[in-house]
Amino acid sequence: MGKMTGFLDYEREVSAEEAARDRIKNWNEFHIPLSEEEQRKQGARCMECGVPFCQSGVMMKGMVSGCPLNNLIPEWNDLVYTGNWQEAFNRLKKTNSFPEFTSRVCPAPCEAACTCGLNGEPVTVKENERAIIEKAYDMGYALPKPPSIRTGKKVAVIGSGPAGLAAADQLNKRGHSVTVFERSDRVGGLMMYGIPNMKLEKWVIERKVEVMRAEGITFITGANVGKNYKVNRIMKEYDRVILACGASNPRDIDVPGRDAQGIYYAVDFLKATTRSLMDSHLEDGNYITARDKHVVVIGGGDTGNDCVGTSIRHGCASVTQLEMMPKPPVKRADDNTWPEWPKVLKTDYGQEEAICVFGDDPRVYQTTVKEFVKDAEGRVCKAVICDLVPRKDEGSGRTFMAPVDGSEREIPADLVLIAAGFLGSETYVADAFGVELDGRSNVAVKDGSYQTNVDRVFAAGDMHRGQSLVVWAIREGREVAKAVDKSLMGYSNLA
Repeated sequence: MGKMTGFLDYEREVSAEEAARDRIKNWNEFHIPLSEEEQRKQGARCMECGVPFCQSGVMMKGMVSGCPLNNLIPEWNDLVYTGNWQEAFNRLKKTNSFPEFTSRVCPAPCEAACTCGLNGEPVTVKENERAIIEKAYDMGYALPKPPSIRTGKKVAVIGSGPAGLAAADQLNKRGHSVTVFERSDRVGGLMMYGIPNMKLEKWVIERKVEVMRAEGITFITGANVGKNYKVNRIMKEYDRVILACGASNPRDIDVPGRDAQGIYYAVDFLKATTRSLMDSHLEDGNYITARDKHVVVIGGGDTGNDCVGTSIRHGCASVTQLEMMPKPPVKRADDNTWPEWPKVLKTDYGQEEAICVFGDDPRVYQTTVKEFVKDAEGRVCKAVICDLVPRKDEGSGRTFMAPVDGSEREIPADLVLIAAGFLGSETYVADAFGVELDGRSNVAVKDGSYQTNVDRVFAAGDMHRGQSLVVWAIREGREVAKAVDKSLMGYSNLA
């Protein structure tokens, strides 16, 4: 421990944010990093606990506590404090393939489990991580490091999201020849088009992909395996195949009027905006516009919030976000103790911007849609919503949200965005390879092996575990790489 009293001497300080009124005028990231001196003080706040819950990555009551990657957080916090940036980068990269991504989009379960957070404010782990990786690029520590020896083995990775990229990165370091197939026109999977630019600017992804190319990884875009790219060709040319296509099958809402024009899945709305932004800065008009429209977002979570922030940047007339569950408490409930993930109210950037522009929080809790109303041209113009209350099912004992009779009311809705989560992967890739699915529409694997029922074919990431966090996808990508390496070489020395 570099400074034994750091957590007493320094208060938690995080990067400043550009004012909401200003940042909605553009699509850029809006966090202003701390100075190096201040960032080092934040590293000094880490106590290097005897039991570092921050890096545990264990499941508690169905939620993760600590980092799923088991990042060596106390070690590199101390190295940040002492200014040893190169060694901090080395320790960070030992467990995390893509700190440039996680330091921007991860919800930081590490901080939720930080011991400092038990009686005060947690260490700024996420921002320390970002400082390390950005310093590494500035100082040249993150330059390409191609392997010196090749094994002669070839691996195909289907999908270029965080799981596929992590698997490719690890296997390439081992010396295998890796080709990543991506059906889109750019590499990055859902991170490229599904996460808005203001959360993750796309040059960050492209910067890392260029490093991976220089290290010897081949990327083939526009290759929709199972449709325009034949599976038997891949099986013939490669020694192993990893399926990492994500969980991209969106959950729908089955209510009267669902067939109205103007109702879209959130992921399609977000993808179209980011693609048009990258292609022409929205000048081509090839996106679903929210300008001057009353927007209704169905669903909470990160995706719902992203839809709110994106709609505001389009110039929407209003935005309402419907959430089925009750409003979370401001502080931990008695049955939600540290180091569990805190189930507390979080007001994210999109909601902050809606409050700034329209004066109110866009979220309406314990509410759902009962019907969509169409105009004479078949376009959605209103949504009939109703209140919900929690009730227990007498048979199973489970709590469910039941509609309240007589609570129906109409709200304007010119554009509806469904952000209700995902039901697993699109099945055509799984069908093309002949791999089995489990009861949740995810690709089934043998326990602990990532091996599917098809010889030489493995699966990882959201395609295997269902919709989850980027950090979980990276972990699975690293673990499937280890499994594939062992199947090829008889052992694996991958971390």
